[in-house]
Parts: sequence; structure tokens; C-alpha cells
Amino acid sequence: MQEKFYLTTAIDYVNGAPHIGHAYEKILSDVIIRHKRQLTDKAFMLTGTDEHGIKIQKTAAQRGISPKELCDENFSKFESAWKELEISYDKIIRTTDEQHKKTVKQIFNKLLENGDIYKHSYTGLYCAGCESFLSPKDLTEDGLCPNHLKKPEEITEENYFFRLTKYKDKIADYIKTHEEFIQPSFRVNELLNQLENIEDISVSRTRASVQWGIEVDGDNSQTIYVWIDALSNYITAIGYDINNPTEQFKELWPADVHVIGKDIIKFHSIYWIAILMSLGLPLPKTIFSHGWITIDQSKMSKSLGNVIAPKDVLKAFNLEKPDAFRYYMASAAPSGRDGNYSDEDFKEKVNANLANNIGNLLNRTLNMLVKYFDGEIKPEFITDKNNPIAIMAKNTKTQVIEAFNKYEVSEASALIVSFADAVNKYVTDNAPWTLAKDGKTEECARVLYNVLEAMRHIAIMLYPYCPNISTDILNQLSQKTDFKYTNLEWGGLKAGKITEKDKIKPVFLRLDSEFAADKKKG
Repeated sequence: MQEKFYLTTAIDYVNGAPHIGHAYEKILSDVIIRHKRQLTDKAFMLTGTDEHGIKIQKTAAQRGISPKELCDENFSKFESAWKELEISYDKIIRTTDEQHKKTVKQIFNKLLENGDIYKHSYTGLYCAGCESFLSPKDLTEDGLCPNHLKKPEEITEENYFFRLTKYKDKIADYIKTHEEFIQPSFRVNELLNQLENIEDISVSRTRASVQWGIEVDGDNSQTIYVWIDALSNYITAIGYDINNPTEQFKELWPADVHVIGKDIIKFHSIYWIAILMSLGLPLPKTIFSHGWITIDQSKMSKSLGNVIAPKDVLKAFNLEKPDAFRYYMASAAPSGRDGNYSDEDFKEKVNANLANNIGNLLNRTLNMLVKYFDGEIKPEFITDKNNPIAIMAKNTKTQVIEAFNKYEVSEASALIVSFADAVNKYVTDNAPWTLAKDGKTEECARVLYNVLEAMRHIAIMLYPYCPNISTDILNQLSQKTDFKYTNLEWGGLKAGKITEKDKIKPVFLRLDSEFAADKKKG
């Protein structure tokens, strides 16, 4: 068993409802934390919502409600979505939480005390969509923000600035000397190039511009800006305090991984790291940036009308449990790369891998166990750990752990499916129905045992992706639903009555099956 594991997601901006892009990151993170819980009892997942800023202020004003009312309304949508997708976070933080606001003021004052914050009059190009000042080199050839394709507004303000340039060389050295810090590693050069042209950053806005935010202590003309407010959630949520940090903070920090989108890697790998350096706190072990999910090969856009809510997918396919969607999203893209969602691909992939490959393998093997052995495994049926399937199971477990250690979540799912493919081939090659017909009873029994014991291993490894399907598999095998990796030793399926004919049911119905269609009509 390994030591503690602390994972954080990016916190979602609550100016609107959650969509499939939000869901991708949370599912990815949940699969990782569930896997880590299989290895340690001290795994902790933090998620949350970013609830301050000009966009929320403006949207609330347009609707005639207060910013807090808008935040409460949209927070409940995110909370509901994560419940539907069975995201098993340990804490969800809101940046409007009183304790967070109190600690953010402490952090701001500490950075000021350290000489890393100063007041400065500044004229810059401000993108309201990004809530960020952009330099001319950041813009498109037409002078537009590359993310929102709108022309930024030239603004002159006197704000507080953080001495980011002071930490430029130190951050560059850290990135170069800590291979696991930036994952995937192909992001490293991108960050080092950004560091070359880094400037000090504004960490406040005037109250005249942004009222909805945390006020600077002793200066009611300024609102603390997102870089200190939002990024600090990773430490405020677990009890960071300048003078008296909690035991939970001492146990969990530093984070083992920040899971974030590729569009905000700069803020986490440069801005946040500099703030931590100024505070004298340990740095997170890894910052993992995932890619984007497109819809039918197009980037999600309200104007294109292709922004999909996760609950819409569950509803469209009449999925009472989110396992199929979780599996598909978590396996949608290679580590750190972009992925794509389409209804047709979703249906094909989950039918092939969950229904046909894994579900059908369990179903037909249990039926053969009932037909030939009255659903019972006798002691002499149990095989040793040196048979080919046992060796393959052990190797797959090792490879899955290695993949997760590199945050290769999609790749880990492919390893599990590949193992199931191999077990299916083993059934075809050994034809237990022929062995039974030819009177080779013991040989037939050992083949069936190997398959069912392999299914037990598959259920445990698949659990982070499909907790309900995995639970159903172990239930059908009459096994305790304990998904710890300590149970992944060959021979865990003991002798005894495993099942009866009327207890064998599909653990996952094909999305286009007659039964699924009937269920949908009902």
C-alpha cells in the first residue's frame, strides 16, 4: 500500500451550466482517484467552483439577481451533474466560502509582506472572456483573443502586481530538473518558451471595475484577482493557514497531482508555482494537463449549438447508471491529447468493449458453469498462478498501475480491454463446450475457472471506470465487493457454489439491443 495521494481538479467557473468538457476532466480525475484508493486508504480528491469575477457580476446584473444568487443556482447544477456521474470527490470548495476568503486575504498580505506584491499603474489589453490582460503577441493576426475571438479592450488601472519575473529562473530550473513535474512531458518546451517572455502579473482589479470579489485588506479600492483567489483553493480547502495550518493540510500537502485543462497549464505551472515559492510551501508533485473534447470533430461553442450537458447523454441512451459514459469519456483520448465525442462512436465503443467483450464473456462462462457443473467450483478445478491466463492477469495489473502512475488513463483502459480480448480468445481456442462433450470434465472445469478468475481481476481493474458494472460482476461471481489491489492475487475465486441459472443476467446491455429498446420504451 502506498502513502497518501492528494488530487485536485480545476475549479469550474459558474457563469453557466456544466457541459461535457467539464465532465471529461471530472471523470478523468475520478477514475484516477478511485484507482489510487485501491492502493491506499489515504487518497483525497478536491474539486470546486470559481465564483468571483466580472462575468458573473455582469450576468447576474443582466438577469436582475445578485451574483451570489447566480453562483448558488449554477453551483447546484455542477453538484447535481457530479452526483449523476458518480464523481467521488472528498470535498467540493466554493471560492465564496468564508474560510476560503479569509485565507486568501492572509495569502495576499503575506505576499505583500514578502515584497512580492507592489502597486503599479498599468495600461493593457483586457479580455473580459479570459478575465485576463493579454500582451500583443498573445493575439491573433487580427488583434483578437485567440480563445474568444474578440478584440480586447484597452484599460488603464492602478492595480497590485505580483513579481512573477523574480521567480522566472527558479521555475525554469525546477521544470528542467523534475521530470515528473509537467505531464505529459511534451508540454515542457511550451512552458519554457512562455517563461522566456514572462512579465509581472496583475493580482487585483479596481473595485470600480470588479465589485464581485474579495476586497484587499486595508485598500477598499481593490479586489483580489483570480490568480490568488482561485488558485489558492488547492490549499485553503484542506486547511492552510499562514499561522496555524490544520493537521489535514500537513498530511495532504503537497498535492500529488493537479489535473487541469491544457488551456490553463501556464497559470498552474508558472503563476501558481511562483506564489507557492513566495509562501515557502512545497510544490505539487505533478501538474497533469489533459486535452479538449470536441463534439463531432468541432470545438464546443454556444454559437454552433454543440454544447452538450452530460445528463443529456445519459438521458438520450436511457442510462440509469453512468458507467458507459464514464468509460467512454475516460478512454476518449490518449494522455494529454484531444479527444472527440460522437453518439455513434459512443454506442459502438461501449457495445464492443463493455457489452460484447466483457459482459458477454462473463454471461456465457457462467452459463457453461451452470450447464456442466451446476454452478459450482470444486477445489480440484482451481488452477495455479503459473498458467498462461494467471500470468497475463499479473502482467496486466502491473501495466495498469504503471499507466496510472503516468496518468495514462485511456491507455490503462485499453490494457484491461486487451486482457479481456485475450481471455475471449482463450475461450475460443480451448472450446470448453467441446471438452465437456468429449468427457474431458476436469480440463473443461479448469478452463472455466481461469475465465471466471480472470473476470474477477477484470472487475477490480475496471472498477475506477465502471463502478456499477464491476460491482455487478463480483456479485454474479458471489464475491465480496472489495476492490483493493491486494485482492489481485490469482486464486481469489474460491471453491463453492458460484451461481444458479436464474441469477445470471447481463451486466451491461448493448445500447441497440432489443432489451435496451424495451427498457427505453418503458
